[in-house]
Amino acid sequence: MATVACVCVGAAPADATGTGTEPVVSRGVTIPAFYTPPAQLPTANGALMRHEPLPLGISLPGLDGRSLPGKATRLMYKSTDSSGRAVAVTGAYIEPSAQWTGDGPRPLVAVASGTMGQGDQCAPSFALQHPLTISGETLSVAYDNLAIYRLLATGAAVVVTDYVGLGATDRLHTYVNRLDEGHAVLDAVRAARALPGTSLTAGSRVGLYGYSEGGGATASAAELQPTYAPDVQLAGTYAGAPPADLTATMKGIDGSALVSALGWSINGFVQSYPDLRALLDAKLNDAGRKALADTSTMCVGDAILRYGFTRSTAWTTSGTSIADIIAAEPRAQAVLDDQHIGTLKPVGPVRVATGIHDDIVPHRQARQLAVDWCRKGGNVTYEAVDLPNLGDRILTNHLAPLITDQGAAISWLTDRLKGERAASNCWTMPFQP
Repeated sequence: MATVACVCVGAAPADATGTGTEPVVSRGVTIPAFYTPPAQLPTANGALMRHEPLPLGISLPGLDGRSLPGKATRLMYKSTDSSGRAVAVTGAYIEPSAQWTGDGPRPLVAVASGTMGQGDQCAPSFALQHPLTISGETLSVAYDNLAIYRLLATGAAVVVTDYVGLGATDRLHTYVNRLDEGHAVLDAVRAARALPGTSLTAGSRVGLYGYSEGGGATASAAELQPTYAPDVQLAGTYAGAPPADLTATMKGIDGSALVSALGWSINGFVQSYPDLRALLDAKLNDAGRKALADTSTMCVGDAILRYGFTRSTAWTTSGTSIADIIAAEPRAQAVLDDQHIGTLKPVGPVRVATGIHDDIVPHRQARQLAVDWCRKGGNVTYEAVDLPNLGDRILTNHLAPLITDQGAAISWLTDRLKGERAASNCWTMPFQP
């Protein structure tokens, strides 16, 4: 197995936007020109705008001459953001070498990656080519590639979305924006269907897979499908550790190893809701403004090394936490409230998994999502991942369920892709932690 790492050395300042003539460099990493969107976008959501071969950084030669796990293609497609504006989104499609042995034609799984960061060099499609990206300024590890490869091993095709602004160089990534992310997931399915030369058919079942940020994205997509993408029928959705309540999640990450996610959230929402800029800027001190600008081009690795365990009270003029500042500002709190997942009934069977000691994406709010969906009559399989407490605020309680539950999650989703029915366990909710 050959691992290809992108080790890019340089001290040039990161450039968040592309001009179309000069290459974009983000923290010493040159972003391929493919990721710079054209000036004009198509009308249809999911319209495939461009595609090119994507070399996988980890692959093996197959006995039949086809490389394992499959053949990858980089994509750019059109979506719609939370403001109703057209936006270009990048991603990747992988045609697996493994045969699909289940009922019906080869299915498709749309993978929504967990938190990668906000710099374009952190994009999941870029991480498929460069599983380890290191420069003097950035560190990105493609931890979700494991789930992608396991899904491919089942014989299912996989399409990965980079979300709005992660990869595409014309804007910032709108981190945990449920509309942007849910739309990007559903439109990735449409783009994969439009890609020529695949084994997908009109009868290919569709599943969604995501954990953490990705769990919120797939959960949102399952809610938005009837109104946004009625042509995308969902056989099953896995939403692991979904940040359904951003107010609770914001409190969970403050002072943790992943405190930079506060910066990514604020940066994204200020871009989507410009009227918040003056409000929040007045509350931030110089250190806070510097941290938001700095995190806007960071990946998870460098963000943890630079800002891990900082408390947001160090970023505000009053010494009040950002969560408390937002709670006291009706307009800011209304934006977070509008991001709440669980107000709509999800389409098809859904599996919600959450570690009972998860303090980064808090367990209680993820469990509440399952309760909310059950009350709306959803077909919900709820899984409380019961592991020992592995340490507060250091990510272990959040990451351990990602690994320990992954096999069960993929098995559950594969059964849905085979056409097997899922039995809801909503009746057990009063007895589950």
